[in-house]
Amino acid sequence: MPPKGKRQLEGSAASATKKRVFKVADDVDEVLAKCRQLREQIRQKAKKQQDRNKRIADIDHLCDDSSSFDSDEEYKESDKKVKKEKKEKAKSKPKISLDILKGKSIVEVSEMSSTEVVEAIEAIAIRIANQVLMKKGFSMEIPSRSSSNQVYIPQLDRIVLGDKKGTRSFLNVKEARKSAITTRVMQLLHTVLLKKIHITKRDLFYTDVKLFVDQSESDGVLDDIATMVGCTRSNLHVVASDKGLVVGRISFIEDGDYIDCTKMGVGGKAIPPYIDKITDIRSDAEFVLLVEKEAAYMRMAEDRFYHKYPCIVITAKGQPDVATRMFLSRLTNELHLPVLGLVDSDPYGLKILSVYMSGSKNMSYDSASLTTPDIKWIGLRPSDLNKYALPDQCRLDMTENDIKTGKELLKEDFITKNKEWMKELQIMVDTKKKAEIQALSSFGFQYITETYLPRKIKEGDWI
Repeated sequence: MPPKGKRQLEGSAASATKKRVFKVADDVDEVLAKCRQLREQIRQKAKKQQDRNKRIADIDHLCDDSSSFDSDEEYKESDKKVKKEKKEKAKSKPKISLDILKGKSIVEVSEMSSTEVVEAIEAIAIRIANQVLMKKGFSMEIPSRSSSNQVYIPQLDRIVLGDKKGTRSFLNVKEARKSAITTRVMQLLHTVLLKKIHITKRDLFYTDVKLFVDQSESDGVLDDIATMVGCTRSNLHVVASDKGLVVGRISFIEDGDYIDCTKMGVGGKAIPPYIDKITDIRSDAEFVLLVEKEAAYMRMAEDRFYHKYPCIVITAKGQPDVATRMFLSRLTNELHLPVLGLVDSDPYGLKILSVYMSGSKNMSYDSASLTTPDIKWIGLRPSDLNKYALPDQCRLDMTENDIKTGKELLKEDFITKNKEWMKELQIMVDTKKKAEIQALSSFGFQYITETYLPRKIKEGDWI
C-alpha cells in the first residue's frame, strides 16, 4: 500500500483529470435562428465585397499587361476591351469621394512592416540632420490631432482625422522641449524596431524619465510619430499592458503558441497587446458577445454560455483599449460574425459602444483598423427596464452629469443616424433613470445567461 501522502497525491491527480462535459442548449436552434440569419447576411455582404475587390484586381492586372500581343490588331482589340473595363472599374471601385469629405482630404494610416517604419523614421532623421547642418535648427510638420481637425463621416461611419497640419520647431522656446521629446522617442522606437521586440508605454517612459517627466508626455508623442510615419500605432511596437479578455469558441496561434479559448479556465485569455503576432484564427461561433463589465463577462465564462449557444465573449473591462478594439475589428473582418453589445443602460454604456463602432477622437487617424461598424445593441436598454419589470430599487437616479452627457449624445452624428438608438437614449434622458447589467441579478444570479440573453437572441431583440 502506498504511503498516505502518495495516495492523496494520486487522488488529487485523478480528480484533476476529470473533465466537465458542456453541451449546447436543447433550444439552441430555436434561439439562434434569427442570429444565424444575421450572420448569413453579413457573410453574403462580405462575399460580394471580396468578389468586387477580386474583379477590380483582375482589371488592374489586365490594364497593366500590354506585352503579350503578337500583332497591332490584337492590341487594338484588347485596348477597346481595357477601356470598357476601366469604365466599369471606375463605377465599381470603392473610394472616398470629395463629396463625402465635403471637399476635404483626410489623414489615414496603414499597416506597415518594421522595415518600412524604420526607413520612414530614418528619412525624418535625415531631414532633421540636413536642417541642423544648414544652421536652421530643425522643425517637423505633424498632422494636427486637435478636436477641430476630427470629423465624423456618416458614409464611412467613423471618426477620421482631417488634413490640417502643424509645425513643431526646436527654435521656438515654447516648442523646444516637445521637439526634444519627439526626436528622443523616435530614437528609442528605431532601436526597438531594429531589435524586433515589443515594449510597453511604461518601459518607454522609464528610458528617459528626466526628459519625459510624466508618462503622458511620451504617450502623446507616440500618436504624433505614427501620423508622421503613416503607420498604425501598433506598428511602432509600443503597447499598453493587457486589459481585454476573450473566452469561448475561438482558437489562434499567438507568436507560435496554440491558444484554445475554450480551455483557458473561467478567466479566459488576456487579449495580447501585439495583435500582429496573432495568426490562423479559427472559430465555429455563431456570434460575438461584446460585454462592457468584467463582472458580466465572468458570469458568461463561469456558466459556459459560449458552449450552450456557440459564441465568443469579449470584454475590455469598461472603456475599450486599443488592443481590444483592434482584436474585435480583426475578428469581424476575418470571421464575418455579428457582434451583439451588452452594456449598462446609461450614457457611458452607449459611449463605449460608439467607440467600438465609430472610433475615438484620440485615435481618429487609425479608425479604419480600430472600428467595428454595425454592432447590434442587445442590452441593457432603457426600454428593457419596463419590459423586464426591473425592480424600482435597481433603477438608479441619473446624476446631473449623466443627464448632461445623455443630452450631448443626442446631438452626436453617430447617434442621430440611428433612430432606434435615439428613442432609447430619449427614454433614458426623460425618465432620468439608469441601470447596470448586474441589476438583472435581482431575478437570480444566472438570470442573464439562462433567461435574458437567450430570450433577447431568440426574439432578435437588438438595434
